[in-house]
Amino acid sequence: MLPENKNPKLSGPDKNDSPRKGPKFSIYWIYVIIAAGLLFAQVYKGAPDTTKTWEQEFKQKMLLQGDVERLDLVKNKDLVRVYIKADSIYKKFYGDKLKTTLTKDKVKNVPLFDFEVNDIKSFQDRLTEIYKSNPTVEEVPSKVITEGDWFGPFANILLPIILIVFAWILLMRKMGGQGGAGGPGGIFSIGKSKATLFDKGAKVNITFADVAGLDEAKVEVMEIVDFLKNPKKYTALGGKIPKGALLIGPPGTGKTLLAKAMAGEAQVPFFSLSGSDFVEMFVGVGASRVRDLFKQAREKAPCIIFIDEIDAIGRARGRNAIMSNDERENTLNQLLVEMDGFGGDTGIIILAATNRPDVLDTALLRPGRFDRQISIDKPDVKGRETIFKVHLLPIKISAALDLHRLAEQTPGFAGADIANVCNEAALIAARKGKESVEMIDFQDAIDRVIGGLEKKNKIIAPHEKSIIAYHEAGHAVCGWFLEHAYPLLKVTIVPRGTAALGYAQYTPTEQYLYNTDQLMDQICMTLGGRAAEEIFFGKISTGAANDLQQITKIAYSMVTAYGMNKKVGNVSFYDPTQENTFTKPFSEETGKIIDEEVRGIIDEAYERTLKLLTERKNEVEVLAKELLDKEVLHKSDVELLIGKRPFEEKKLVEIEPEPAGGEHPTGQDISRDISKPDTNTEPSTIG
Repeated sequence: MLPENKNPKLSGPDKNDSPRKGPKFSIYWIYVIIAAGLLFAQVYKGAPDTTKTWEQEFKQKMLLQGDVERLDLVKNKDLVRVYIKADSIYKKFYGDKLKTTLTKDKVKNVPLFDFEVNDIKSFQDRLTEIYKSNPTVEEVPSKVITEGDWFGPFANILLPIILIVFAWILLMRKMGGQGGAGGPGGIFSIGKSKATLFDKGAKVNITFADVAGLDEAKVEVMEIVDFLKNPKKYTALGGKIPKGALLIGPPGTGKTLLAKAMAGEAQVPFFSLSGSDFVEMFVGVGASRVRDLFKQAREKAPCIIFIDEIDAIGRARGRNAIMSNDERENTLNQLLVEMDGFGGDTGIIILAATNRPDVLDTALLRPGRFDRQISIDKPDVKGRETIFKVHLLPIKISAALDLHRLAEQTPGFAGADIANVCNEAALIAARKGKESVEMIDFQDAIDRVIGGLEKKNKIIAPHEKSIIAYHEAGHAVCGWFLEHAYPLLKVTIVPRGTAALGYAQYTPTEQYLYNTDQLMDQICMTLGGRAAEEIFFGKISTGAANDLQQITKIAYSMVTAYGMNKKVGNVSFYDPTQENTFTKPFSEETGKIIDEEVRGIIDEAYERTLKLLTERKNEVEVLAKELLDKEVLHKSDVELLIGKRPFEEKKLVEIEPEPAGGEHPTGQDISRDISKPDTNTEPSTIG
């Protein structure tokens, strides 16, 4: 059981302890403040008092009191300028209003007050009404004048233009990044290539030394780099530099890593981008970016272009009219022309990676475009051992760590899986407070990667726990006494992941071909849990759901793909290209025969499993009781309880790989695609 993370070394920084980030400030804020100030000055300049306070005070405190000497009515500004009589300036009202001491010399021919009105004509009408309603008030002389205003018309015309231009510049900078409207990603560069250029001397931290387990692929890739460095070495005999190489392999095997290492090792310009970088919402952008990419590449030739996940734009055209995409097909057409069109480029090598070679267009795969297809499969035991060595370099490991044993316990693991195992092992060891990572930590990490997080706190009823124990014991005994079943490595009834209540790990042999006996033994071993439930409890549970999925897959593959059934015959209905998605490649009658034969295979295997477990009932019971007591049993524990496995493990003769340039088979191994359960990654589970 993994302890909770109470180690202060592993706990992350507290939110309250992290430094608070201040508000981001840029020069754009200064522009915004200036523009806002200009707009405010234009809209609200000298705005009249909406409460008409000034006009009321003018009437009550000045005009009716007889203090006004004369008025200037500025027509073009709707402004009233008020001149006060020299004898009246000593009144308290004016001193308080102006907050200063006035003298006659200061106010001579100087308007002390001015206020805006809605309209000069209406103001004159109001003055007339005041004089009529107050006959005792002496009429004040007033004249209508026009004052020169150069800023008003200028602001009224140019300020909106300035604001529009300013908004346009901000928009262009926002869309174009730091480089302005024509910068990377800008509106004017939408058809430009998004490729990242690693020019000569560019520092890339990954080299071929960081790539392990891909010796043959490294030779091919290093040869491509050598083509560009020493072209005369190959052209002297009349050979041509290959146009491109396609890296094919399952996810996590190191395709992109190999390309990164190539960028780090090559002393030529290296363009890197993904297939989705060509895709855009605008029509014609993809083809435009392809043209721009190759234009840049011609200027930098000799160079390498790496396109990751090329299946984003390289899918076969016309395969499905409903799902067709004209924009993507136009992009692919342009790529085909640029790679090997009428012009024909020299010194540009295309490197691409995909884990879906079956969906790529045949025109893209032909020689002259991708001359080489470099297969990067999951590593064998030697490759896994070298990959472990690379990923363990920064980790403090115990001196007693057995790398070869780790490699044997991780069949089917890709490079990314191994990196994850190493990281998980280091975290587990740190959580336990260890000074180095030991073998037990790696085994726990493998269990965690395969089966999920261990959940010992999950509450399971005693009768359910008993069913799980007998279920897993049935698997273990079947695997122990069936010749072609995988050897048992570990069995546990500790819940893992989201649904696995039990977990059995086996050690698959490194093989690529399977005969009928081997597949039948695999089915029997997988049915061992269901058979043990029926024998010991007289009823079955839902715990065999995953087991039934695996055996159904194997049985249907035996009948429909491998021709391992006499009644159906030596035919294969497997379609790797999946072109026939709407029609079955066989009749309804043949479909009934297939279903009957699959059921027959599974029924035969189930009867054989029941017979085996009935004969080995004592062994199942011994293992189940020990599982209920200890919860985890290893291979050595099983040997002590029920004896050694009766079948001697056959030593596989390791065949040395052919040197580079050797002939490779063209057929595709479909056993890994559709039928064989990947035992190390999909453990036999219950739940």
